[in-house]
Amino acid sequence: MRAVGDRVRRVGRAGVERLRTYLIVAVQAGLAAALSWLVAREVLGNPDPTFAPAAAVGVIAAALGGRTRRTVELVVGVVLGIVVGDVLIHLLGTGPWQTGVIVFLAVGAAVLVRGTGALVTQAGGTAVLVATLTPVSPDLELPRTVNALVGGVVGLLVVLVLAPLNPLRTVRRIADSALDTFAREMTASAAALADGDVRAADAVLARMRAAEPELDRIDEVVAAADEVVRFSPVRWRRRRALTAYRRGAEHLDRAFRNSRALVRRVGTALRDDEPVPADLPAALEHFGAAIRLLHREFLAAREPVAARDRVLRAVRDAGAACRQDIGFSGTIVVSQLRTAANDVLRATGVPADEARRLVRRAAAAR
Repeated sequence: MRAVGDRVRRVGRAGVERLRTYLIVAVQAGLAAALSWLVAREVLGNPDPTFAPAAAVGVIAAALGGRTRRTVELVVGVVLGIVVGDVLIHLLGTGPWQTGVIVFLAVGAAVLVRGTGALVTQAGGTAVLVATLTPVSPDLELPRTVNALVGGVVGLLVVLVLAPLNPLRTVRRIADSALDTFAREMTASAAALADGDVRAADAVLARMRAAEPELDRIDEVVAAADEVVRFSPVRWRRRRALTAYRRGAEHLDRAFRNSRALVRRVGTALRDDEPVPADLPAALEHFGAAIRLLHREFLAAREPVAARDRVLRAVRDAGAACRQDIGFSGTIVVSQLRTAANDVLRATGVPADEARRLVRRAAAAR
């Protein structure tokens, strides 16, 4: 019952955190739907503006960071479906088999143009409407196209000008949790290795696997924030502050995955009763501290010098451990730590060749 209660609390906290992060999306969707309906109905005089708010919500609901592309795909898909449907109706007429052929060719054309996603969905959906409604509702093409344009433009206007997300606040909210988890689990793995506690090492590995979606969310949110600071005039001043997160997200994701492989080998080394030099848990402890320092320096928009120094100290300790009595899995732990350290250095802005040189030099120190 205690385990069930803990799981329920974790799920509840995760749900609240997602709501705090993505509540702005609900606000944007409601605002975009209302504005697009007003523009289509009251400004342009469209008696049936239904598709305008639907298109606007489709833009808002697109993957964060992909809304500009989604708008283009949506409008192009509608136009493509109308063109293919209109031409084939004049050639084939209307009916069930004609509808199937029209939709098949519209989707095929969309795949040739772009591939998958909103373009294919809109091309196929519009072709269905043209094929089935043209006999009873002629002249459907222009209102549908105008509605798509209105919805797409209003959706972009809302997310980029009227109610853009706060890029740094959103990124920090996700990064706080993810990087704290990363650092905490590396510290826990160091403690498990020092204590010879196999069960604790396995628990760290299980938690790191469960935390992987948190790291994935950093990439998603950084992409969304990058889209906002590039296109939203009210957020342009945030460009420089976002650079560190954008630069570091990909490399930190790799560091996390390499660290997870490292923790797996920690468990193997303990199960095989391999010797564990004191320098090896110390190296893992310093590596976790480097992740904490990197996060603080990102938040302060400072050059992450302290994080670089600490991660190289971790490499030096791991190198010292490797020159002592150490087993096969222990040497793999050292190798994985070096790889993850290289990723962290890259996340701090160190070029690839320089990061490799620094890691090699630190590993050979002492």
